Amino acid sequence: MSIDAGATYAGDLSADDAWTMLGAERGAVLVDVRTLPEWSFVGVPDLSSLGKETVFLDWQVYPDMSVRADFIEALQAALSASGSDKTAPVLFLCRSGVRSKSAAIAATHAGFTRAYNISGGFEGPPDAAGHRGVVAGWKAQGLPWAQR
Repeated sequence: MSIDAGATYAGDLSADDAWTMLGAERGAVLVDVRTLPEWSFVGVPDLSSLGKETVFLDWQVYPDMSVRADFIEALQAALSASGSDKTAPVLFLCRSGVRSKSAAIAATHAGFTRAYNISGGFEGPPDAAGHRGVVAGWKAQGLPWAQR
């Protein structure tokens, strides 16, 4: 696990480290901040073997991709419904780690004390042929996922 002491959030985790934390810490929550088309067509993390469910909360609203105005309020409601609060580890996931980093920073500014970014995202960066899901990220690490 790599924690950046100068960051404005708890730090970056690899997909493998995120999986380990989700399994080890009862209150840890995975928040997938991608959009509905991404969840529908690309796939979603499957936490069923950990006895958990992913929280799906878009950071940007499709199709104009504007930042969701009520993101923090919706996040607080989702965590409250799952029995977690602002002190629980909240692990944010997007396609490649950019939107999730923004979400982690926003959550930290809103008082969440353990907001992490999954740096490789769900699909990671493109490989030499321009394909995602091969180089890094949730899929490339072979972590459980499913089509919705």
